[in-house]
Amino acid sequence: MNIAIFGGSFDPFHIGHEKIIDLCLQTLPIEKLFIVPTFLNPFKNKSYFDANTRLELIQDLYKNNENIQIIDYEVKQNQKIPTYETILYLQKQYNIEKIFLIIGADNLKDVHLWYNFKNLKELVQFVVISRDDIKLENDYIDPIYIKLNENISSTSLRETRELKYIPKKIQNKVKKLWKIE
Repeated sequence: MNIAIFGGSFDPFHIGHEKIIDLCLQTLPIEKLFIVPTFLNPFKNKSYFDANTRLELIQDLYKNNENIQIIDYEVKQNQKIPTYETILYLQKQYNIEKIFLIIGADNLKDVHLWYNFKNLKELVQFVVISRDDIKLENDYIDPIYIKLNENISSTSLRETRELKYIPKKIQNKVKKLWKIE
């Protein structure tokens, strides 16, 4: 089975994430796309929404989609989990032939700093989601590039709290979490 893995904080999950998933399902030769929310990003000290809330929001969005599987492995570990360890876990659980690892262009400059990067890049084909404002130069990987025409980030969304960027299915839950009247 060929799979793609889209991991991240998804703090909060927004329409840009939705578009990335749609693009990857249309573009990559995969049978299934795994969404893997982190307990906590290995490069961060906190998240805005707790891990279980972020997991539940994603589960609400994709519970009836047979092409997508939500993986709760990292959240259940209750600690920061490097991508490399998640890849090893998934290889034990599933009969995987090829893994496409989806990352944002903003991660490209530091991808070589990821835990066990040398072995990780032997296990996966990186897929970089590019946006206009982020440089794509790197000396570490030879990725597949997929262009995203959506310039939104979870960071800016937490500041503006613009619900129009939250998928409709989960807008009411996020509205309550943000305590918006």
